[in-house]
Amino acid sequence: MAGLLVVISAPSGGGKTTLAHELIGRFPNSSRSISTTTRPARPTEIAGQDYDFVDDSTFDSLLKQNEFAESAVVHGHRYGTRKSAIRKALSEDRVLFLIIDIQGAKAIKAQFENALTIFVAPPDFDILETRLRKRGTESDADIRKRLENARREMAFAKDFDFQVLNDRLDRVALEIESLIRNRLRQ
Repeated sequence: MAGLLVVISAPSGGGKTTLAHELIGRFPNSSRSISTTTRPARPTEIAGQDYDFVDDSTFDSLLKQNEFAESAVVHGHRYGTRKSAIRKALSEDRVLFLIIDIQGAKAIKAQFENALTIFVAPPDFDILETRLRKRGTESDADIRKRLENARREMAFAKDFDFQVLNDRLDRVALEIESLIRNRLRQ
């Protein structure tokens, strides 16, 4: 098996992280890329496991050293995917899941044309809002901002290799698993 980058993008609250965890269980030689971010950790997040949480000066230093394959500002915080994580996964013939925004997905596809890009769409905006509120980690203003951004992000779904509807975890995970297995056979 050759290594494969699988980019999963969705609006905030769209289920990217939940799907990635489910898919990692279906691919024994896989892992999730740990993004670097300036965003504060949510109460349930663990540094080094969910994200690499850094301050602005550390992020600036990493940018200056050209450490990121992609980086972007999302919801007022900076995120980046380290080149070293991608190189390591590909050299070990692993499936690496990148849970990143639309800007990042475009940057990865430009550098790694064989990357599989998947846009995960919520069933509707009411469900998306419910998911965001259920997390209990954002203010009303943050939720409104994320929903506004989600409407803009949906317009870019057509730029991905595949678009899937996240209506039921088991169904959408099976659909994405099939897309990955088909790509690995090519």
